[in-house]
Amino acid sequence: MATLSNATKNALALGSFDTKAELYCFEIARPEVGPNDVAIDIQYCGMCHSDCHACNGDWGLDSWPIAPGHEIAGVVTAIGRSVSKFKVGEKVGVGCMVESCRNCDMCQDGLEQHCPNMIQTYGSAFPKGKGDNMKDAEGNHTNGGYSTAITVNEHFVFHIPEGMDMKYAGILLCAGITTYSPLSRHILQKGGGKGKKVAIVGFGGLGQMAIKLAKAMGVDSVTILSRSDKKKDQASKLGCEYIAYSNEDSVKGAIRSFDVVLDTVSAPHDIASLMPVLKVGGAYVLLGAVGKPFEISAMSLIFNRYAIEGSLIGGVPETQEMLDFCAKHQIVPEYRVIDAKEANQQFKAMMNGESLADRCVIDIATLKNLEVIDSKLENGPAQ
Repeated sequence: MATLSNATKNALALGSFDTKAELYCFEIARPEVGPNDVAIDIQYCGMCHSDCHACNGDWGLDSWPIAPGHEIAGVVTAIGRSVSKFKVGEKVGVGCMVESCRNCDMCQDGLEQHCPNMIQTYGSAFPKGKGDNMKDAEGNHTNGGYSTAITVNEHFVFHIPEGMDMKYAGILLCAGITTYSPLSRHILQKGGGKGKKVAIVGFGGLGQMAIKLAKAMGVDSVTILSRSDKKKDQASKLGCEYIAYSNEDSVKGAIRSFDVVLDTVSAPHDIASLMPVLKVGGAYVLLGAVGKPFEISAMSLIFNRYAIEGSLIGGVPETQEMLDFCAKHQIVPEYRVIDAKEANQQFKAMMNGESLADRCVIDIATLKNLEVIDSKLENGPAQ
């Protein structure tokens, strides 16, 4: 089991100490600013379903305590002597990764998310020779944005475009880039959206982002595929069509309708029954990190030339491109800001599949109002 560093604690964090995934307020250490580092006062952090998976044992992480959060927006408080891209006082964001080797072919191609030595914003161990100053301060693993401060190499810090509100900017660094990247590959890079139809399985934080991005790319239509009619009214407010895939007749009516399907669901589900909605040669893109294997018929793939692919966020250049695209097209995710004391309730709602389509964003300033506990959990959860 990982332990907290003995370094001076200089930040508050909200995190889990075991797979019960109860969130507690505790103190962590953040490193001194190195030559290429940017120190950030975190103001807002979005709550992603991945945060739950990391804390409740779904992904097999055992680095405790762990502060999740990779949808970070804040203000630069200090920079290293070699930093050239940022200045103190600037609004910036940090997404799902904080380091990579920078030397492999993936890193050289701007695909740092696929680097074998990529370090995630939370729950990642530090490879030898990478993130040493972070390891010295933080212990054996990274801690994320449910905290008051973070120090990150400038390569993995993003400019928040002028006019973009920090309350939602962090959401774009996960939900935004996760949906933008496959849509860019299948829409923008293939002649644009004219004549193309997109379907989205699941209508949570990723689903609502995908709707807005696809529409901005000029597709003919966007359709939500969800288990029931429960969120139909929410979808109609965003101007998209809706199919409850528990209704087999509705699914049959949409056979061979879509050029690309983005599947955002992160829980085990049947995708074989949904794939027929693809046109011949269409792509089914998995975005939800489902731990169990899917059952797929090779015959279905062969006779319809379907492609199944996964997509993992985006590299550094594409992420900044996405932020600029959202600013240009005034794309704002559906979100609401919550007090840190509400985070446990929202965590449970996400794990139980009861959260709404809007993304919850923690007002990090409210962390200071919570009771701070030690690593032995003597004082109970944050309330």
